[in-house]
Amino acid sequence: MNLEKIRQNTTLTILRFSIPSIIAMVLTSLITIADGFFIGNYIGSDGIAAVNLGLPIIYLFLSIGLMVSVGGAAIAGMTFGSGDLSACTCVFRQTIATTIAFSIMTCLFVSVFFNPMLNLLGAEGQVREYFKIYYGILLPELVIMVVNSSFGMFIRGEGSPAFFMEINIISVTLNILLDYIFAALLHFGIAGIAAASLLSALTSLLLILYFFLKKARIYHLGTFSFSPKVLKETLANGSSEFIGEMSTGIAMFAYNFVIMQRIGVDGVTAFTIVGYVSYVFSMIVVGFGQGASPLISFTFGANETALARRIRQKTNGFVFIIGMVTFLLLNLFSDWYSHLFIKSDIIEQMVRSGMIIFMISFFFSGINAITSFYFTSIGKALASAVISSSRGFIVLLACIFILPAFFGMTGIWLAAPVTEAITFAISIFFLLSDHRDKK
Repeated sequence: MNLEKIRQNTTLTILRFSIPSIIAMVLTSLITIADGFFIGNYIGSDGIAAVNLGLPIIYLFLSIGLMVSVGGAAIAGMTFGSGDLSACTCVFRQTIATTIAFSIMTCLFVSVFFNPMLNLLGAEGQVREYFKIYYGILLPELVIMVVNSSFGMFIRGEGSPAFFMEINIISVTLNILLDYIFAALLHFGIAGIAAASLLSALTSLLLILYFFLKKARIYHLGTFSFSPKVLKETLANGSSEFIGEMSTGIAMFAYNFVIMQRIGVDGVTAFTIVGYVSYVFSMIVVGFGQGASPLISFTFGANETALARRIRQKTNGFVFIIGMVTFLLLNLFSDWYSHLFIKSDIIEQMVRSGMIIFMISFFFSGINAITSFYFTSIGKALASAVISSSRGFIVLLACIFILPAFFGMTGIWLAAPVTEAITFAISIFFLLSDHRDKK
């Protein structure tokens, strides 16, 4: 990274780092949407509902992976910015090893709780069977996914975000192709769709290992001396990402629990289909966050605090515009979108009516997420954790359980925009405090 180039071309530098990351994240989300398309058209609404009931498992893996990788990458980025290349390489190696260990332990932990989770949600019959088949195959894929994501943070930190984008293009293309072969041609059902995800993740891992063995200039695989201090700082610095993703997982579980109790499987299916849009938008935001984070860490480590703040401001502007455009486009094409996944008048009506309300949250959620990334990148974990826990747990859970009691399914759709609006006020408070501190 070149400090002078960042200063002179801040907007272009943000885009250069973020666009490959955004493409990579959107392509990752397209895997989920492609799975939903093939499940909805070749298996049915029970299959879509079964996959959605297990989303808290995916968020659990993401929370562990992001906590370690974002926390470690921020430390490595600041160390790199200060000029200590040896120390930042050691942080990289320990971060990857910790990610692998934590992911495997998570896999073993989750496998024990399949039946209790399904019993609590009240899932029976075909939905229960689909859940066990799909997530039984997907657990090892989630371990690999988390490790790939952690490696990707350091590939971007090396200044090679385009390479990770290319890996994701290959992975998504392969996954969609295998979905079509396994589900549409060979009729392997939901097991085939899960297997497609596993095979594409393995392919990505092999390409990533090739990069670090043959192309890496800063971060290299090898032995390292384990540092409890680095681990403590990594977990503390990435705690907000853990809280954010873990809270989202808990919130998803709460969503599913309330919808299953009040509406049933059709409600879960409708919520899942609307959730695909939210997932894509959140991946775009995460892509901007991952692209901007190493820039913020590097400039902050070089004592360019005003430049770090300007990077955050410009990134917030980008995500707000994208949220507005997404809202307008989906309002125009909501009928086409709802019919794409399922052929059910009841579910399609739920999707059309709910999408407009739910997407109001996009005006606030992107800014809240980038602000959380910013505070993590400059080592202010507490502020980041408060923002993440508000939008993903404390306020959101209250809305999930209170609003549907008064407004039914409309209350489900209202939970996200109300939560993000309240969190936006909290974000503004911390940003004003940060600005006063800098002065």
